[in-house]
Amino acid sequence: MSSWNSPVQDTVLPTTNPYGNYTVVDTVPESMLHMVHSHWYQFPPMNPLWYGLLGFWMTVMGTLSVAGNFVVIWVFMNTKSLRTPANLLVVNLAISDFFMMVTMTPLLVNAYWGTWVLGAFFCEIYAFFGSFFGCVSIWSMVFITADRYNVIVKGVSAEPLTSGGAMLRIAGTWAFTLAWCLPPFFGWNRYVPEGNMLACGTDYLTETELSRSYLYVYSVWVYLFPLAYIIYSYTFIVKAVAAHEKGMREQAKKMGVKSLRSEEAQKTSAECRLCKVALMTVTLWFVAWTPTSSSTGEACSTSPLSLLFLHLGLRLRQGQRRLQPHRVRHQPPQVPSCP
Repeated sequence: MSSWNSPVQDTVLPTTNPYGNYTVVDTVPESMLHMVHSHWYQFPPMNPLWYGLLGFWMTVMGTLSVAGNFVVIWVFMNTKSLRTPANLLVVNLAISDFFMMVTMTPLLVNAYWGTWVLGAFFCEIYAFFGSFFGCVSIWSMVFITADRYNVIVKGVSAEPLTSGGAMLRIAGTWAFTLAWCLPPFFGWNRYVPEGNMLACGTDYLTETELSRSYLYVYSVWVYLFPLAYIIYSYTFIVKAVAAHEKGMREQAKKMGVKSLRSEEAQKTSAECRLCKVALMTVTLWFVAWTPTSSSTGEACSTSPLSLLFLHLGLRLRQGQRRLQPHRVRHQPPQVPSCP
C-alpha cells in the first residue's frame, strides 16, 4: 500500500511537468499546460485515496441532487394547482441546480484518472457551465427572496407577482448570467484548470488589471449585492412576522382565549420557523461562497492555506445546491407566515 503522501497511483499518466518535481500538475495533458498557472507547481500530488473519496462523495450527493431537483420539476409540471407565479421562480432554481449537477459529471472521470483528461476545450465548457448555472441559481434565490419580501412585508398593499412578471424575471436572469459568463471566452479573464486539476474555473491567479477587473465586478454582482439584499430582506421579513405574531397574541388576550391558532400551529411559532429558514439561507450562502470570493484577493493567490479553503468553497457551493430547500407553495400566504 502506498504511503499517505505517495504520488504513485494505480492509473498513472505520463508526466508533463517541465520542472521535474512531483506536483499536482504532473499528469495534466501537455496541450493544457499553457492554461495552468505557475502557482499550482508548488503543491504536491494528493494521495490517491482522496480522489476516490471525492469521486464517491460526488456520485452519491450528485445523484441525490439530480433526483431531488427532477422530482420538484416533475411535480410542478404535472400539478396544475402548483403552477403559480411564485412557484415559477422556485422551479427555475430547481432547473438551474439540476443542470448544474448534470454538467459536473466530468469531475468523476477526472477523479478516476487523478487529473483533467478531457482537453482544453471541455475544460472551458465545464467552467462556463459551472459559472453559468451557479449565477442563475444565485439570482433565482434573489428573486424568490424579493417575492417573499413583497408578500410578507408589504402585505395586501403589495402588487402581486404575475406569471408574466415571473417569466420576465426568469428570462432576465438567464440573459444577465449569459452576458457575465461569456467574456472569459473573449479575453476578459479566462477559464482554466485549478486546484488539484480535477476541475476548471475562472482564472483568479493572473494579476493583470484586465483579469482582476472581471473578478471584482463579477464578485459584486454575483456575491456581494445578492448577499446584502438577501440579508436585508430576511431582516425585515423576520421583523414583520414577529410583529404579526405579537399582534395575534395581544388580540387573543383581549378575546380571553389562549391563542387564535390551532393547537397544532401553536407547537412551533411562525417567527421561530422563519428565523430558521432565514438563518439557514444566509449561512449557507456565506459559507459556500465566501472562500471562493476571497480568492480574488492578493493573499489567497499565494497562501498554501488558501488552496484548502478554495477547494472547500467549491465543494460547499455544490453542496449548497443539494441543501437548498426547494419548497413549492400552493399559493402565496395572505398574512405574514413562513414562506
